[in-house]
Order: sequence, then C-alpha cells, then structure tokens
Amino acid sequence: MPEHAPTAAATGQEAAAGETGLLPQTVENRNPGMALDLDWVMRATANRSAIERRAASLPGRRSVKKDYQAAWLARAISCIDLTTLAGDDTVGRVQRLCAKARQPVRADILEALGLPGLTVGAVCVYHDMIAPAVAALAGSGIPVAAVSTGFPAGLSPFHLRVAEIGESVAAGAAEIDIVISRRHVLSGNWQALYDEMCAFRAACGAAHVKAILATGELGTLQNVARASLVCMMAGADFIKTSTGKEPVNATLPVTLVMLRAIRDYHEATGIRVGYKPAGGISKAKDAVTYLALIKDELGDRWLRPDLFRFGASSLLGDIERQLEHHVTGAYSAGWRHAMS
Repeated sequence: MPEHAPTAAATGQEAAAGETGLLPQTVENRNPGMALDLDWVMRATANRSAIERRAASLPGRRSVKKDYQAAWLARAISCIDLTTLAGDDTVGRVQRLCAKARQPVRADILEALGLPGLTVGAVCVYHDMIAPAVAALAGSGIPVAAVSTGFPAGLSPFHLRVAEIGESVAAGAAEIDIVISRRHVLSGNWQALYDEMCAFRAACGAAHVKAILATGELGTLQNVARASLVCMMAGADFIKTSTGKEPVNATLPVTLVMLRAIRDYHEATGIRVGYKPAGGISKAKDAVTYLALIKDELGDRWLRPDLFRFGASSLLGDIERQLEHHVTGAYSAGWRHAMS
C-alpha cells in the first residue's frame, strides 16, 4: 500500500463536506468532450500478457493494517454507489437502502473512528425507484444515480433510450449510468459509438453521465481501451466497467486498461474523467487493492467520490465488519450487516 494513506480525520472532513448539499460533479470541472480523433483511437493498443502480469502482482504486495487499513476502508465507503437493481425492488427496499447510505456503519463505530459524518457516494436504482430514493435522501447531500438507456443490454429503440434519460433527470436523478451499444465496438464503428455517446451526454443536461462499457462483452482489452477513449471524447464524465449483469464484470486487467486511457486523456486535454468498477467487488481487501491501483496509476486526486466510485452493495457489509473488528477486536456475523 502507498505510504501516505488517507487519515481518518481527513476522510471525515470530506464526508462532512457532503452535508453542504453539493453534488460530486460540482467539485471537478465536467468533461466537455472533443472532436472524435480516430488516429488517436486506432493507436490505442493493449499488451495483454504485460497487463495481466501487472494486475496479478497487486493483491500480494498491497497490504495495510490497523489504523491505515481503517482509513482506506473509510475512503472506500465514501466512494460507493450503493446499488439495488433487482426485478423485485420495492419502495420499502429502496428506503432501507437509502437509510443505509446515510448511516453506512453503526454510529458508535463511526464515532470511535472520528467519522460521524461518513456517507456513501451515491445510491443507484432503476428509473421507477428514483422518486422514493430522492425523497429518502432529502437533505443528506447524497445524489441519486439511475441506470438508463435500456439497461442492461442497451438494445431498445434509440429514441426511447434518449427519452429514458430525460425522464430520469426530470424525476430527480443527478447521475445517469448509460449503457453503450456493444455492437459498435465489436464492429469497429467508432463514429457510431461517438455519436451515440454525444446524444446521451446531451440528453443528460446537468446530470453527471457514466458510460457503462460492459467490458466483459467487448472481446479484447484493445477494444476496452478504444471504447474508453471514444466515450471520453464524446463527453463522458465517468467510464464504468460493467452493468453487473455480464458473466465477467470488473477485473484488475480491465481496470488497468481503463485507468491508463483516463490518464492519457487527462495528459492530452487537462480534463479529469472518473472511473467506476462495478460487479464482483464484494470484499474489503479487494476494495483496498482497487484504491491502491488508482493511486499508483492516477494519483491521489482520483481517490475522491467525484472521480471514483465502486458500483456495489455487499461490499459495504464486509467493510463494516472489518471496521467493527478494528474498533472492538471482534468480528460480527454477516447477517448483522444487511443492506436493505
């Protein structure tokens, strides 16, 4: 783990800042996008063997303990998009999830850590659940994110996908997680992907837009690199790995490719684009590994909820168990940390 872990006090101060009601996108200038540069896109490649070697080395050499571990785990909580995307979602479930978002860890544990104002980064739901989520989070400063554009497959008629974004923004969503058409990537139709992403960004208006690449369905790491660049050129505020519904979701090799695309874009334009791994990240130790990789590749500025999010739900329960053990010396049963 990098030497300079975030201190608990600093994490708490940032969490308290969320109480001002400022949304994450007000912190960093939004990505205005740029003209599609096909030469740049086609130059993007990925050395799979080197990427996999680098990714495989991370979990074994990234280890932090005691106060440092607690600080990193608190940082992870502040970057979680607490999510429910189930067909049997109900208003009651979403209200319970929002209560958990406001109070992600038992109050006495947060007091012991010096983090009484700690919250998650956002709550992510389907369109029909935006209104109850907005109501349940009123006054908390926690934004509501909504999946859109025919999530998860993205195969509904184009005009309906654009209209769905508008409906979600009107309902109160401050962030929109869109899904791209994977066929554009698989067929190398980068102009079509760029045009689609531009339309989605325009429909979002002031709402933050996260582009879900569905990396598990893109075939190659080279396709992931190129799709990442095209979506950023089209104005994506975040690029996101997965819907969580694919057979393969967030992985460290895919993360490394996407982070380096973000770094290249920042070096070329001066614009910081956020990153969101989603699906399959359920253990506290994995969260620390992802944060360490972010720090290594992009620097400390990306270790903030306006530029980094975990798409997760069960992850929070495991982090809460680890923090309770840090404070009390005992592990609690997993059933005591239900999300909703």
